[in-house]
Amino acid sequence: MNDFGLPPDPDSTLLGMFAKHWAPGKVKTRLAATLGESRAAIVYALFVATLVERFSGVAQRRVIAFSPPEAVSAFRSIAKSHWGVILQAAGDLGARMQSYFESSLGQAERVVLIGSDAPDLPTAYVLEALDALRTCDVVLGPTSDGGYYLVGVARRLPPIFDQMAWSTPALWPQTIARLQQAGVIWHELPTWYDVDDEADLHALSARLSHSPLEGSLVNLRHALRSVSGRRA
Repeated sequence: MNDFGLPPDPDSTLLGMFAKHWAPGKVKTRLAATLGESRAAIVYALFVATLVERFSGVAQRRVIAFSPPEAVSAFRSIAKSHWGVILQAAGDLGARMQSYFESSLGQAERVVLIGSDAPDLPTAYVLEALDALRTCDVVLGPTSDGGYYLVGVARRLPPIFDQMAWSTPALWPQTIARLQQAGVIWHELPTWYDVDDEADLHALSARLSHSPLEGSLVNLRHALRSVSGRRA
C-alpha cells in the first residue's frame, strides 16, 4: 500500500540509484590505489553526475539513495528537480537494498535499482528492465566480474538480499540459485561493465572513444581526459 492507503498503480515505475558522497579516500578505493584518492574521487563524482543527467527522464519517479547522512546537501544539489533524495538504510549492501525495495514497492509497482559504477550503462537496458517487470518478478543485469549492475523487482520482494556473497564472483550463481529455488520468474539483461579499478577505467575510456555518444557522455569523455592529466 502507498501513503494514500491504495495499492500501487500497475503502470507506476521508480528508478533508484545507490551513491556515496565523493569524498577522497571514501570512494573507489581500488581505483585510488593507482590513480590517487583525489582523482579517484573526482572520477566517481563525474560518474554520479553523468548518471543523474542521463537517466533524468527514465521512469515516472527517480531517487538517489545516498550516504552518509551529512552529504544530503551535496546530493540535493546534484539531483535538482529531476530526482528525489533518500538516505540509505544501515547495514551491508543486501540490507540496504532490501530496505530500499521494501519502501519503494509501497510507492510503485515496478522498481529498478542501479549502482553508480557504470556511467555509460545503456539507457535501453534500464527501459528493458522496466518493461520486463510487467511480466517478471525480478530483472538482473550481470557484470563481467560476477556481480550485477541492475536489479529490478515487481510486486513482491525476492529472497536474494540476505547473507549473499557480496563483491565476489560467487554472487551471480548464488543469486540465480536463490531465484530458482523460490520459483521466481526473472529476466536477464545483457552483460555490462562496472568501473572498479584503473583497467576498468581504461576500458570505459576506450568505449567512450569508439562509440557514437549522447551529450552527457561526450562531456564525461572530455572530463576523464582532463582528470587523467592531473597529478594525484
